[in-house]
This record gives sequence, C-alpha cells and structure tokens, in this order.
Amino acid sequence: MTDEEQLLARLRAGEQKAFEQLVRQYQGAMRAVATAIVGSSSADEVVQDSWLAVVRHIDGFAERASLKTWLLTITANTAKTRLKKQRREVFIDDISGPHGTLGPDRFQPNGHWQQKLPAWHSDSPEALLDAQELRDCLDHTLNTLSELQRSVLLLRDRQCLELAEICNLLGISHSNVRVLLHRARLSVFATLEHFEVTGEC
Repeated sequence: MTDEEQLLARLRAGEQKAFEQLVRQYQGAMRAVATAIVGSSSADEVVQDSWLAVVRHIDGFAERASLKTWLLTITANTAKTRLKKQRREVFIDDISGPHGTLGPDRFQPNGHWQQKLPAWHSDSPEALLDAQELRDCLDHTLNTLSELQRSVLLLRDRQCLELAEICNLLGISHSNVRVLLHRARLSVFATLEHFEVTGEC
C-alpha cells in the first residue's frame, strides 16, 4: 500500500491527524490555484469552501487521479463557481497590458527572448526601490489581464503546472491555454521592457 493509499484510508476512517497532514501538505498548492483564479482577496474563502467539499466527498473519491489532482480540481471548480457569482463570465479576449504587447518576432518558438536581456545586478537602495516599483508595476499589469490570461500565467509560471493540468483545472482546451499564456507573457514582457527603458510603470 502506497503512502497516499494509507493516507486515504486514514482520511476515510475520519482520523483527525490524517486531515491535519493533508492540510499541511496541500494547503499551499490549493491557495495558489485559488489565487490564480479569483485573486488573493477571495482565495482563503475559496480554499476553506474547498476543504469543506473535500471532507464531504472524501468517501466518493474514485482514485482515478492522484489525491493532489483531485484536491486542486475541487479548488479550481470552487474558485470558478465563486468567480461566476462575482461577475459576468469573462471570454478569451485581446486585452493587453498598459503598454500594449510586443510582436511575436521578439521571441523564439519556445517563448524565450530572441536576444538576451541585460542583467540587472545591484543591491543599492535605489535598485531595491526600483525592484519594489517593478513588482508593483507587474502586479498592476497582471490586474489588467483577463481572468483567464492571469490564471493561466500564474498557474504555469508561478506554480509550474503542466499545460495539461491547467487545461483540466480551468476547463479549457490546450490550444486556448497556449494562446492565453502567450498573450499574457507578451503583456508582462512589454511592461518589463517599458520599465527598463523609462524606469516607470
């Protein structure tokens, strides 16, 4: 019996320590998925609702996927339901960042820059201030993206989920995920380039 099977048996038996272990192991990943879909302000409530769903449905877990995949799917579904209640459904669109987008000729097929960007290496107070301003600027850019673009970008580039996992979590096709990720990255890269050139957001 694998560790996951043992944990599942303990969960189904109602063992409190098993649930505590489950929360410690997967709370961070669940919050990351919730944040990617609904934003940080509602993420904790989504995770809490997701845990309630997990407790209610643990006996029905069919083990067709891993326990982690099941938990993240519940979280994604809970987040999407909450998002629909909060606002009208968002469709795939061409919303760009505050500085527009960069043409695809700037990037290689794998998404990397055609030319290497200059490195920013400094820990002076001015540089640290610039770093905070850049973080704020990038956060602003993320907030200008469509919900789906932001979700795909955060799940892929911050949580390092595979494209297939993102497809399953968000319920969209592989081609849509690739398009959304490409558009979101173009907007972020445009912000980075603008900040590097002007020092402003």
